[in-house]
Formats: sequence, C-alpha cells, structure tokens
Amino acid sequence: MNSALTENQRLLALREQHVPRGIATAHPVVAARAQGAELWDVDGKRYLDFVGGIGVLNVGHNHPKVVEAVRRQVGEISHASFQVVAYENYIEVAARLNKMIGGEAHYKSVLFTSGAEAVENAVKIARGYTNRTAVISFRGGFHGRTLLGVTLTGMSQPYKQNFGPFPAEIYHATYPNAYRGISSDDALAELDELFATDVAPDRVAAIIIEPVQGDGGFLAAPKEFLQALRARCTQHGIVLILDEIQAGFGRTGTMFGFQHADIQPDLVTVAKSLAGGMPLSGVVGRAEIMDAPTPGGLGGTYGGNAVACAAALAVLDLFEEQDLLTQGETLAAQLNEGLLELQQRYPRIGDVRGLGFMQAIEMVADDAAQSPDAVLAQKVIDEARNAGLLVIKCGVHRNVVRFLAPLVTTPAQVAEALQMLDKALSVAC
Repeated sequence: MNSALTENQRLLALREQHVPRGIATAHPVVAARAQGAELWDVDGKRYLDFVGGIGVLNVGHNHPKVVEAVRRQVGEISHASFQVVAYENYIEVAARLNKMIGGEAHYKSVLFTSGAEAVENAVKIARGYTNRTAVISFRGGFHGRTLLGVTLTGMSQPYKQNFGPFPAEIYHATYPNAYRGISSDDALAELDELFATDVAPDRVAAIIIEPVQGDGGFLAAPKEFLQALRARCTQHGIVLILDEIQAGFGRTGTMFGFQHADIQPDLVTVAKSLAGGMPLSGVVGRAEIMDAPTPGGLGGTYGGNAVACAAALAVLDLFEEQDLLTQGETLAAQLNEGLLELQQRYPRIGDVRGLGFMQAIEMVADDAAQSPDAVLAQKVIDEARNAGLLVIKCGVHRNVVRFLAPLVTTPAQVAEALQMLDKALSVAC
C-alpha cells in the first residue's frame, strides 16, 4: 500500500474493501478517541462533534461516570440474558423509566437493543392490546431500518430502495411543517380524510409520531397538534405511541419531547441517549397495554444487556446530579441566537428551527420558492468538517443541516462551532 497515504486514507481503503457500500459513512474520518464534545481522528486532527453518535451522546463521549459504571459491571456480569435470569439493574432501569414517563400511574418497561427493535415491539404490543392491525405514521418520520421500521418511515430514499414488498396495513399521514405552509389544521384535516377514505379508526391499532422529527428535518410537532392526536386516539381506542428515540433524554429541553405538549402517551419508545453510547432501547407504557402480549411474546437475546443497563443508570444519575436540562437550555439559546445571526448574513439559510438543543438550518436555492438545496447542504457539511466541525444532514430532501451536540458541550465550544460554521457557509454559499 502507498506509504504516502494518511492513516485515515489507509483505513478508509480497507473499509472500502471489507464493508458494503450500503452502510454509508457521512465523513471520511476514522475516529481514534473522543471526550465530551470533542473527537480526534487517527491522524490526530481534532473535531468538535456536533453529531454525538446521531443523538446518542447527550452526556458526551466517555463521561467518567458512565465509563466507571461500565467497567464495574463488566467485572460482575456482562451478559446472562434477562430471558434466562433476571438481574437488578434491568429492573432498576425499568422502574426509573416508568416513574419518569408514567409519573404516579402504573407503567411498565421492556428493554431491547436498538431503536428499531423498540418501534417494532411497540407495534406488536399495540396490536396485541387492541386486536387491530392498522398503524398510522407520518410523512417525514423515521422509525428504523428493519422491514417494519422502514415501512413506517415516511421517506422513500434512501431507505426503501428495492427492499419490498413491505408489511401491509401501514398508512402515512401529513406532519405539520410551518415553514412549508402546512398547519396543524391542515394536517388534522388530512388525517380525518385518511380515516374516511383509507382506514376506519376502529381498525387502527396505533398512531406513532416523533414529537420532533429527527431524520425528517427537525420539525417540532405543534402542541395543539399533539393534543388533537391524543384526543382522537382516546376517542377511537387507538394506542398513541410517542417515538422519543432521538428527542428524548433532554434533547428538546424537557426530559422527553412530548412533555412540551402536556399530553400523556400510551407507549413511548426510547433508545439513543438512554445509555451514553451503550446499545439499549425500550418501550415504556401503561401497564394494561404492556401486559397484553403473553409470556414469550416479547424478548431478544441481548435486550437489556447488564452492561448497557449499568451505563443507563449512570446517565440517569447525571441528569439529576448535574442539572443537564438547564445546561442544555442555556446552550440551546446560544446556538439558536448564533444560527439566526448567520441566517441574516447568509440568505441561503431558509429556516432556523428546533426545540431545545435540537437545532437545524434548512438550506434553500436562490429562487422565489426557496426550493430545497441538498447540494448546498452537503457543501456546508463538507466545509464544516474541513474547518473542524462534524455535522450531518437530514430532511426528506436531505437539505437540512442538524446539530446534535452533547448537553455537556461548553459555551466556548458552541461559540467555536459557530465560527467554524460561519467559515463553512462563507465558502459554500
């Protein structure tokens, strides 16, 4: 192999040889180590990481308390499978999630490994409880890459490709988007039309929705829209599932995104930042719904792995001990103000939006319609990386640049990231 290659280039050439192209890697970077909101590649270059493992690292890379919890647990028991023998930290994670989401009501939790697993099992639970088959999700929503997950996902590319046939009885409704002129009333009218023309509400097992669409473009569902969904679900006996996989654990300024709307979901899916980088997900819901599947109907060999549960308990402790919600809101205000200032100077930023520290900018063409400009968004991402900032794209048209920095990012790092983004925009625009 060419000795002039950098270590990044050498390893990426091996990646090309040994890893299929279907799993995309956003940046031509091979990570060597990371701490907090910073990451260093194998050639020693330092980056500000405003991706955080795609919203996984709300407590930052390698938080000492999470690292210590993992080390301690590995020395005791790393895996036994909860389906074989129970262990205390699984039960404790479930109890804490039940309290956080259900309050004084009786809620139960089951733990899995990935967000897609949580979504699939939430649908199973809802169908088991209602004895109905249909499920409604939303255009622009993202619910995973398994066959059911990608069917629920409201985007065709790159997720659906030629992977069909897809599971039946999945329907897509319109999600509000104020920037593109779709109000809550518009979206609710289309949902009611869906009930009238495609699937009667008494055949619908569940409606699943993200309180803030993640991969769909960081669109927050208005409070009145979520409240109207809650009312319709209650009226028709439909299970309301809130997918909190990306919005949960402080990303939006509250512990969970649905809490902004003052509603109570029937089921909640959680993953990503629950365990600080360890693979852990779950479904949390009303006990009578969660108990619908009979023994053996739920499970998975690695679900609720003991090491991941130990990490999750450390993460939940950190939220309480370090007041990360308040810290995140302070950072969110700083980031939002900086993005709005950049928008004044770069009109190709069509929209600045988000909820809490879940912020994004939508890149648009220089035309009257402000058409989505995916090419420009990619240029901004590439130039940001060259400046030392890692960000990724989202949106149905892939023209939105999203920011998922850890809640432990410092104000100085946010200021530095805004300077790097300014430099990127000056080149790309």
